[in-house]
Amino acid sequence: MAELNGNPVTLEDLQALALTNYGHFTSMRMENGTIRGLSLHLDRLVRDCQIVFGVDLDREQTLNYIRKAADGVTGVAGLRVTVFDPALDMGRPSDGKDPHILVNLRPAGAMPPPPLTAKTFTFTRDNAEVKHIGLHPQLRLRRDAQLAGFDDAVFVEPDGRVSEGGTWNLGFVAHDGTVIWPDAPVLPGTTMLLLQGLNVPNQVTKPVRLPDLPGMAAAFATNTTIGVRAVSALDGVHFSTDHPVLAALGDAYVGIPGDRL
Repeated sequence: MAELNGNPVTLEDLQALALTNYGHFTSMRMENGTIRGLSLHLDRLVRDCQIVFGVDLDREQTLNYIRKAADGVTGVAGLRVTVFDPALDMGRPSDGKDPHILVNLRPAGAMPPPPLTAKTFTFTRDNAEVKHIGLHPQLRLRRDAQLAGFDDAVFVEPDGRVSEGGTWNLGFVAHDGTVIWPDAPVLPGTTMLLLQGLNVPNQVTKPVRLPDLPGMAAAFATNTTIGVRAVSALDGVHFSTDHPVLAALGDAYVGIPGDRL
């Protein structure tokens, strides 16, 4: 199901999105009409709209579109909000100043999925702080990783700092139980921000480089879709997938009450 500005979407409406691929989005997990970090998702949409289109997004109207699309939906569902200008022309992207709100719902999987493996690549995501829809580079590297026998890709800055996963934030657990978030250009994911706001366990943000990986006790991926997912291996370095801190983080995240739409 998809609606654009509260109305059923048409193929003509989606033409600019398909042909120009310019815009931004956020993805949420809706559980019985509630969403964890709903205000953070709305903050992201407002912030990114100013960066991508140079205009202020109507936060309350956007929330109304989300409520309308989700009305009557029960259980668990994935909800994505994409902001784009249907009138945008590839030759004049500077004219795109009338962003519309596309809301679509889809089935959501179990949380968390099984542990994943990842292959590292030297790569910096363009406008890393923005959740934009230009996903080709990430998906290309995800494909390359899968062809090499891994589940996904992890990005490493040219200076050697590990940053983030293909479409998720990456964290580590030191042997003393400290949670380490890589200090590098990353998307400020809502799940990561929610976890950082909790008082369990001790958390720090500092650079993590490839030579540091063998010294980590565990690693994990976070985003709205997967919650807290164990990472069993990065390249040839293997990690514990049953570390108690991973369980503590997962339980703490699931325990965060959702905001009612």
